[in-house]
Amino acid sequence: MLIDSHVNLHHQSFADDRDAVIARAREAGVTRMITICDKIENFKKVIAIAAANTDIYASVGAHPHYAKDHLDLTAERLIEMGAHPKVVGVGETGLDQHYKFSPFEDQVNVFRAHAEAARKLDKTLIIHTREADEAMAQLLEEEAGKGPLRILMHCYTSGMELARRALALGAYVSFSGIMTFKNAEDVREVARMVPLDRVIVETDCPYLAPVPFRGQRCEPAHVAAVQAYFCKLRGLEEGEGSALLAENVFRLFPTIARPS
Repeated sequence: MLIDSHVNLHHQSFADDRDAVIARAREAGVTRMITICDKIENFKKVIAIAAANTDIYASVGAHPHYAKDHLDLTAERLIEMGAHPKVVGVGETGLDQHYKFSPFEDQVNVFRAHAEAARKLDKTLIIHTREADEAMAQLLEEEAGKGPLRILMHCYTSGMELARRALALGAYVSFSGIMTFKNAEDVREVARMVPLDRVIVETDCPYLAPVPFRGQRCEPAHVAAVQAYFCKLRGLEEGEGSALLAENVFRLFPTIARPS
């Protein structure tokens, strides 16, 4: 069983062949996908894709790059949109101090609205973090201290200490095709450390195509290569690893229907 926990199917690069991309994923054995909302204005596109496909679910949220454009975004609005039965997560939200497309305080404030919505909806908080390890650790600990919070550290590329602090809060950690890159030993080091009952995989397509597809547009079908690489890294047989990773997804996103 293959599950791609983070796809961006509303992305413009899929506009001309989205149905074919989805079909290729199914042919590759991908049984479930979660398509992610990056801007509130794109939620209608995201949820329409999920609603039209029984095997695709969705999130609602605003990427930290666009926090400056979402200063009026409230937990209440996220809760209203997130009540849709195909929505399984809130985000992606977080902190990005690499590009700094939005001011740091705007990112923090928008993140807090997402965390509150995730708590009240009892849906998973999907987190993007880059070059903000200490700030993210502190923010997560503050928000988790307010009440139960299901956390996913998506496309993890941050340090070991943030991973450990997030895991201490019950977080799950997701690895993408970056794990397969030649110069990503720091990511592989974390992937070797995360407990096997707290890890899932993703593509983050159309970005970050794994080896051997580097340089191509990434597709959900490529999650097979990501999963195979992780299983090899952790010494898991293919069937064992597939079952374990799928079970983790269903535990983290409990409203996703299991394939019959």
